Amino acid sequence: MVEPEELPEFESSQATNIMHADVQSVHAERVQMHQADAETITADEVELHQSAAGNVKATLVHARQSALGAVRAENVSVEQSAAGFVQAENVSTDSCVGVLAAGNVEIQHGAVGYMTAHEVRAENVRTTLLLARNVQGDVTTILDARGALIAGLVGGLFGGLMLLLGRFLLRRN
Repeated sequence: MVEPEELPEFESSQATNIMHADVQSVHAERVQMHQADAETITADEVELHQSAAGNVKATLVHARQSALGAVRAENVSVEQSAAGFVQAENVSTDSCVGVLAAGNVEIQHGAVGYMTAHEVRAENVRTTLLLARNVQGDVTTILDARGALIAGLVGGLFGGLMLLLGRFLLRRN
């Protein structure tokens, strides 16, 4: 049986530059990655170019042409990339994001599955569900707050009726 190869871990108090490598985790003040991937990154500042990261915790994240799993940071900039989950105070993107939770969002020509924010400034954006205090710009939503409430009520009503019907049918047998 072939044992899986252990991925290296990087721990540095200063800057770490990673190029053309696969790493398990990186802990440093500043991380720069080019055509590399990491499972976990913990740093003050993270810069990714044509790279991938599974879980990123940082103060500042800038990703260009990269793939991100989960990002928790104060400031996030994602360009021509894809991200699964982003939680930050300030987000600037032109990319595809699955779930976005932020204080302030600037998004241009992007797509977001579910977005919740205080302030949204958008240009040509598509989203499934948008919950925001203030929205400026062109946002196309499949489900707004009222639509989500109606969908939840209808789904709950339908689910409740199915449970009652199931109980009724099981009692008869």
